Amino acid sequence: MHKYHLLVIDDDTRLRTLLGRFLDENGFNVLLAKDTMEARQLMTQNNFDLLIVDVMMPSENGIDFTATLRQTSHIPVIMLTARGEFDDRIKGLEAGADDYLQKPFEPKELLLRINNILKRITPIKVKQDICHFGDFTFNFKESRLKKGENFIHITDSEAKILSILCQEKGQPISREKLSSLCGNIDDRSIDVQITRLRRKIETNPKQPHYLQTVRNLGYVIYE
Repeated sequence: MHKYHLLVIDDDTRLRTLLGRFLDENGFNVLLAKDTMEARQLMTQNNFDLLIVDVMMPSENGIDFTATLRQTSHIPVIMLTARGEFDDRIKGLEAGADDYLQKPFEPKELLLRINNILKRITPIKVKQDICHFGDFTFNFKESRLKKGENFIHITDSEAKILSILCQEKGQPISREKLSSLCGNIDDRSIDVQITRLRRKIETNPKQPHYLQTVRNLGYVIYE
């Protein structure tokens, strides 16, 4: 069963440790960072499904960190704000946070918010056996791609990526999410698989019609 990978960024050692233990007990893989510098180091080595970010931290606050993150990534962010700091909550949402929670908070409420976000971003269960785009059909159960009546050979890795994209046809999926759903393979490997798929389904792979890149959002399958 897939375990979601979370990163908690908070300079409060006690809270950070408690959150890590609580989330681990509730089935998540969790890493902890005391500041944004350590968080960035961990993010170069790991693919996270969601970040929990405190607003008030030394050197760089959570709002500035989230705003910078949004220039290159759409990893979901839950922001932790001090009680009564309404401006911080507004600024956090404007910076790109998906949700916020006031300190002090009940851990169960944080768990509920995490699960709600992850449920929203996780590809829905396939409701049909076939995905159609152009003259192509992809069979989810058999992991087989056809153009018309002709089968097109694809590798297991290519089939997995195509399956994920077809489940969310028309909706961009980030490299980070593709990487996580494919077993935390690196971004470069995702790009290589996408290039190979384009060679198999596109008339002109350098100007793709079906398997496109959406700037700052990821990859998407179009009709």
